[in-house]
Amino acid sequence: MMNTVLRRSVLSIYNTSKKLTFRSFADSATKENIDKLVKNNKVVVFMKGVPDAPRCGFSNAVVQIMRMHAVPYDSHDVLADENLRQGIKDYSSWPTIPQVFINGEFVGGCDIMLQMHQSGELVEELKKVGIKSALLTASEQKQNETK
Repeated sequence: MMNTVLRRSVLSIYNTSKKLTFRSFADSATKENIDKLVKNNKVVVFMKGVPDAPRCGFSNAVVQIMRMHAVPYDSHDVLADENLRQGIKDYSSWPTIPQVFINGEFVGGCDIMLQMHQSGELVEELKKVGIKSALLTASEQKQNETK
């Protein structure tokens, strides 16, 4: 299970290694647009396809995690805009899609979201931004029924 410290260490190591080859944004308007998107919404997912029709298994897995937690989120189809597809990779210094941001901070992709979901860490991260997971609500209801 990947805790917050370990996840941040992995991201830090990856980002440090990428700085040697990191290229600047070709389009500053794309960077500004992405910056607005991730900062104006509590949860943002950059994915292949849309939530009702994901176009890759990894994007689908993230959508399913969000559905299980009943998380309201803003999504963006990177396949519809090549500038966005490359721009989000440059923005986060992360090479793969999907990418999830919570409260303006890059959290990770499918593998990290799955680990956070399995460990319960996602519930806590959502709570920090004022989102109550449906899984937490269901657990509380079950506890109340057994009392």
